[in-house]
Amino acid sequence: METINFTRGVPANESFPIEEVVEAAQAILRTQGAAMMQYGPALGFQPLREWLAEWQGVRVEQILTGNGSLQLIEFLCLHLLKPGDVVFTESPTYDRTLTLLRRHGARIVGIPLEPDGPAIVALEKALAATPPKLFYVIPDFQNPAGATCSGEKRRRLVELAERHGFLLVEDAPYRLLRYRGREEPTLYRLAPGRVLHMSSFTKLIAPGVRTGFMVGEPELIARLAKVAEDTYISPGYVAQGITYEWCRRGLLPPQVERLKKLYAPRLDACLGAIDRYMPDAVATRPDGGFFISLTLPEGTSTTAVRLEAARLGLNLADGLAFFPEGGGERFLRLPFCALSPAEIDEGIRRLAESVRASR
Repeated sequence: METINFTRGVPANESFPIEEVVEAAQAILRTQGAAMMQYGPALGFQPLREWLAEWQGVRVEQILTGNGSLQLIEFLCLHLLKPGDVVFTESPTYDRTLTLLRRHGARIVGIPLEPDGPAIVALEKALAATPPKLFYVIPDFQNPAGATCSGEKRRRLVELAERHGFLLVEDAPYRLLRYRGREEPTLYRLAPGRVLHMSSFTKLIAPGVRTGFMVGEPELIARLAKVAEDTYISPGYVAQGITYEWCRRGLLPPQVERLKKLYAPRLDACLGAIDRYMPDAVATRPDGGFFISLTLPEGTSTTAVRLEAARLGLNLADGLAFFPEGGGERFLRLPFCALSPAEIDEGIRRLAESVRASR
């Protein structure tokens, strides 16, 4: 029996534009090889920063790049947080961000996530108790839940951030991967003085390019660049140079369209299989991204289902790890992009069998 991995939210190998990257690498190394090989400013490879600034509609001094967006979160934690500082996250949220926050001794308060974004009543109650230093949110096709924050809630989030004086950290690596439906404005567009916007090329080109970026106020960006300089002097300029050349050639828009055509049928296959095999489970129904999440039926637990699934050759992520303050006993994240529609269908069938066996 072939093992099916419903664990990591990774891109499909067949999505990588390898030949385009090879050509971009050869071209940029020939023209700017010395600059790419040498140490440089911690803010990142200047041509890439200039391209990003034009793309995002901001000034170049508002752009900080790094070796993936997770490292930029680490720099933010190093700069802003002291042990005991309060940080809000959605609940559930990205487990690696929780790991970083805990490493820095933050007191994490989880705001329950609803299908249209954070629960505003719960957020207001938490703010009345202790406003945070920052609120980390993933508004578009959230990891792990798959939820997208509504326009109404986005506007409410920035209103509350302004009123209570906290920073919104908007992580948006999946935003461009919308397969249907209407796009909502970024939090950054709604309140540029109160939001740090982050994204990366991990899901758009490949994880191997290790290129993430942050958009924010120049003063804060400069302070974070100093933290970056004290950490690694400069990020990986070779990867950033290749990313720049690839983007400069206008290859991002057609790549995004290829990704949509590749991944949209996989999302549909996942939702269809859940409807077929698990009609009593509550599933998110996203319009894009990498993830669907399930709330298992009453009387089942993620832990028991994972054990049964392993016997059937199905690997599942630990749903408990995504919750900052406990919970998630019936929560499952299903990343669908790296699996074929046939693998997805068989995986959901095995999952349904595992749920029945665990009761």
